[in-house]
Amino acid sequence: MPASRINRRTFLKEGSLVALAAASLTSAENAYAQLVPNSAGSGAPELKAPPNACDCHHHIYDAARFPQPAPATSPMLPNARVEEYQLLQRRIRTTRNVVVTPIAYVTDNRVTLDAVSRLAPHARGVAVVRPSVTDAELKRLHEGGVRGIRFSLSNPATAVTAIDMIEPLARRVTALGWHVQVNMTADQIAAAEALWNRVPSPIVFDHLGHIPKAAGVRHPAYTVMRRLIDKRRTWVKLSVTYDNTTDGPPGYADVVALGQSFVRAAPERLVWGSNWPHPNEESKPDDAVLFDLMTRWAPDEPTRHRILVENPATLYGFGVT
Repeated sequence: MPASRINRRTFLKEGSLVALAAASLTSAENAYAQLVPNSAGSGAPELKAPPNACDCHHHIYDAARFPQPAPATSPMLPNARVEEYQLLQRRIRTTRNVVVTPIAYVTDNRVTLDAVSRLAPHARGVAVVRPSVTDAELKRLHEGGVRGIRFSLSNPATAVTAIDMIEPLARRVTALGWHVQVNMTADQIAAAEALWNRVPSPIVFDHLGHIPKAAGVRHPAYTVMRRLIDKRRTWVKLSVTYDNTTDGPPGYADVVALGQSFVRAAPERLVWGSNWPHPNEESKPDDAVLFDLMTRWAPDEPTRHRILVENPATLYGFGVT
């Protein structure tokens, strides 16, 4: 056989293999390209999530199966069921997650318990309760995967709990090994410093404490949270919300600077959350962009692994990672 024919066949064969490999790579990348309700964009993040990476803050709404209780002060969100959240997981490639009962459900935690059950064994829950909750109900919540209670008080018009409920409820849930999760403005956090020093349970501050850009690390709330972190009693969630950024996407420079300061100070006391389906965002953000902020908050892989995997395992009891 002429050498020219052999070379041509070899070239065609090798070319086909290269094309097949490229097609396979494109197919693998496209597998993570996913349109997700309540999220802009469809591309995968540039950051590859490590095994057991945890989204420590998201909500589930399922009006068909769990109607909104009355009276309610916050609207329900459409297309935010477990099924839609699993599309987000596929896109950003996180494995573990923490379901937080949204204000719209008041103190009805059935939607959260259902979601944790359906996403088991990779899910935990954070419930909303009032002082009237019975010990039997707390036990039932614990058996259902709940590991904390949330107080969302940043907007008095929609709040379903009150600040004077925090300390007595914290004393009750401490025996269960739970934490108290706080969603308050930076000014509220700073004003309640004496309360945080009395609360016996661990404290988790949502959304970087809602510290505004104008003040940043100079805000009194940052000082309060740093003091609590230094006592090893407090965790902070790295997450972006509509009120703690004015720079916005794609850079979120103001939030990045604040997050970096927390990472430099105490990477062992931080977790990350998507805040999907972004209940207070009129224009839904791109969750891939939000996840990629981790590369700027924590540029080195060991620190990211600690924040995404090790810290959530400790805080929520996911076990050995």
